[in-house]
Amino acid sequence: MKYFTYILLALVIFSCNQDQKTPVKETNKFILKNVPQLQLEEANRLAELPLACVGTEYPNKLGQTLGDENDLKSPKELHPTFYGCFDWHSAVHGHWSLVSLLRQFPELARKQEAQDWLLQSISKENIAQEVAYFDGKHNKSYERTYGWAWVLKLAEELKKWDIPIARELENNLQPLTDLMVEKYIDFLPKLNYPIRVGEHPNTAFGLSFAYDYAIVANHKQLQEVIEMRARDFYSNDVGCPLTWEPSGFDFLSPCLEEAALMKRVLSDDEFTTWIAQFLPQLKASDFSMPVGEVSDRSDGKLVHLDGVNFSRAWSLNYIAKDRPEYSHLQQVAINHINNSLPNIVGDSYEGGHWLGSFAIYALNSLEK
Repeated sequence: MKYFTYILLALVIFSCNQDQKTPVKETNKFILKNVPQLQLEEANRLAELPLACVGTEYPNKLGQTLGDENDLKSPKELHPTFYGCFDWHSAVHGHWSLVSLLRQFPELARKQEAQDWLLQSISKENIAQEVAYFDGKHNKSYERTYGWAWVLKLAEELKKWDIPIARELENNLQPLTDLMVEKYIDFLPKLNYPIRVGEHPNTAFGLSFAYDYAIVANHKQLQEVIEMRARDFYSNDVGCPLTWEPSGFDFLSPCLEEAALMKRVLSDDEFTTWIAQFLPQLKASDFSMPVGEVSDRSDGKLVHLDGVNFSRAWSLNYIAKDRPEYSHLQQVAINHINNSLPNIVGDSYEGGHWLGSFAIYALNSLEK
């Protein structure tokens, strides 16, 4: 009878496992459910988004300051590399998307087309003109700091891609990369207060991306100035009002972006003390956050809430990385990714021109 009981129990367990149709992953004492995976099929799907927009000049939001009538030129004339995807910064992270997917998936279906585009777009001549744009009297602070951060993320990704084409592209991009580094080093000492919004100017987001580049590129000066200013800006912050988020147009979480930045720049012991004061609720094993809800994906601002789901996910995953006491945050991140991932391919251009990059970065943040 005892053996019959064991057999029956084994059959029940097997049956339960068979009923589980979604990927699961055990992490410490938590089992992650419905884990999305960036595999070749999904990579091919997501590659359609940047390929559809990096060379699409219109509609376009230039965001430039006009000095006189001579500044009235087409987007492609002004920005021969980053003229597509509706605006400059989206074109930059559209290029990043292609590099990231090609690096991770050499068998990408549209590999040759993507590589040919990158070589045509990120040429020495085109990048020289992109650099010259920032030298103009009226646009020295153009794309500060969101676009700057994505240029450095693109440069970081090229450094990680170990094939000859990546070295050519990295070298071609280098003058613009160097300019963005110089701009950060010049600007950060002048910034007396951090910008805590949930959109492009968010200081913590920009510093995180720039810091990642500094680490990969071994740029000590940039690394040190970011560490210093992050401590200046955020060391004394307590009780971040997470329940106030998101605002109606947010695509970043001010609280979580800040926490992810401080995880980068503080020692383990310092971060343990700091996060306990800044977001103590994160440590509760039953911590949860409702996802950002998009009411109209044809509205370019309202669709930002899909972005906040992806950016929350990458911040939560970064906070949880190598921190068993925060491993439950990974499930919260997964829930956010799964809410928005099905919607971004084949949807309106208002989201499609940029959300693919956010989805790829969020998926990359999941522990492999």
